[in-house]
Amino acid sequence: MKNRFSIGEMSKLHNTTIKTLRYYDEIGLLEPIQIDENNGYRYYSTEQFEQLNIINYLKGLGFSLKEINAHLEHRNIDVFLDLLQKQKELTENKIKELQRIKSRFQNRIEDITLARGIKELGVVIIKDIKERKIVRLMEKISSEPELEVSLRQLENKSKMYSSIFIGGVGLTIGIDNIKNTMFDEYNSIFILVEEDYIQNELVTTLQQGNYACIYYNGSHSDSPTYYRVLLNYIKENGLQIIGDSIERTIIDHYISKNKEDYLTELQIPVK
Repeated sequence: MKNRFSIGEMSKLHNTTIKTLRYYDEIGLLEPIQIDENNGYRYYSTEQFEQLNIINYLKGLGFSLKEINAHLEHRNIDVFLDLLQKQKELTENKIKELQRIKSRFQNRIEDITLARGIKELGVVIIKDIKERKIVRLMEKISSEPELEVSLRQLENKSKMYSSIFIGGVGLTIGIDNIKNTMFDEYNSIFILVEEDYIQNELVTTLQQGNYACIYYNGSHSDSPTYYRVLLNYIKENGLQIIGDSIERTIIDHYISKNKEDYLTELQIPVK
């Protein structure tokens, strides 16, 4: 049996592109045993098959070509074990991050599924809500452009980015403005925190307790009507407002183009 294989044959046998093999040659990772002086053709031997297998194996484990080259040059078992340990730790960190991402997906699925099941829109209900961890930026917001700028500032300062919190952004109106029926200015923007590891100066909580809540089809611009419904209910039932209101659009135009699907919830803490 022949023991000389062209670069094309080597490529097919190992399911590796010719371009990749040429690059390996350029960086000294896998050099052909022979290069024809007349035509420049590269040839490989069966002795190099295992070397290419090792390269592909280590690449599959996540090692860089530089790390693979260093191992093949020195072939030290202690160094190799150290490389494996480091790659194992990187893999474990990736698994943890994927688990966090899975949890975020599940939270959004539950959030939207629950929202779609709400039948009584525009009706006030009292809910006992547990404490919620948030990152919050105290900032006056009176328009959609200001909202978007404040959100960018919040995500930059908290190092939380849009892939993390889609569906988890909220706004608050100060208690005094609520009592004075001034619904055109928010005093903060926040992001619900779903991971315990996030720690910075913007982390705070939304208090546990009873909230007068109302769901409605619409967005932030439709909220004044429903704030008034909430305030009438609070007054008629002898309740007392004890904190800033919370406003969160759960389904908006980024999730559905059908306006009938839009859903926003208002919450006012009461006792």
